[in-house]
Amino acid sequence: MSELTSRNTSSFARFGGQPIAIGAVALAIGLLGIGSITLWRAYTGTTPETDRVVAIRQLQARTAQASEQLVEKTKGLEATQQESIDQLQVVQDQLLTVRRLLAAQQADTRKLSEQVGALTESIDGLRQSFASAQASEPATPLTIRKRSAGGSAKAKPQAIKSANRKRGKTQG
Repeated sequence: MSELTSRNTSSFARFGGQPIAIGAVALAIGLLGIGSITLWRAYTGTTPETDRVVAIRQLQARTAQASEQLVEKTKGLEATQQESIDQLQVVQDQLLTVRRLLAAQQADTRKLSEQVGALTESIDGLRQSFASAQASEPATPLTIRKRSAGGSAKAKPQAIKSANRKRGKTQG
C-alpha cells in the first residue's frame, strides 16, 4: 500500500506545490478564449444572440402570417359552405313543391279519368237506349207537304242561293 500512496502523493506533490501557477495558466487560457471570441464577433459584426433573436422574430412573423391566412381561408370556406347549404335548402324546398304539384296533378288526373269513365258509360247507355227506341218504333211513311201558293219549289232554292252569294260578297 505504500506504493500506492507514494504514487498518488507524488503526482499531487508535483502539481500541488504550484497551485498559483496552475490557476494563472487556467486564467490565461480562459482570458485568451474570451478575447478571441470577442475579437471574432467584432470582426464579423454579427453575434449569434442577435441572429437568433432576428430569426425567432422572423419565424414568429411567418407563423402569424400563416395563421392569418389560415383564418381567412377558413372564413372563406365557412362562407362557401353556408352558401352551399342555403342553395341546397332552396333546392329541397323546390323539390318538395314539385312533389306536391305532381301529387295534385296525379289526383286531378285520377279524378278526370273517373269522370271520363262515367261519361263513357253514360254515353254507351244513351246509345243503347236510343238504339232500342229506334228498333221499337214502327217505320213512318214519308209525307209530302204541299207548298204554299206564294212560290214555286224552284224559286225558293234560287232565292236562298242568291242570298248566300250576297252575304259572301259583303263578308269578304
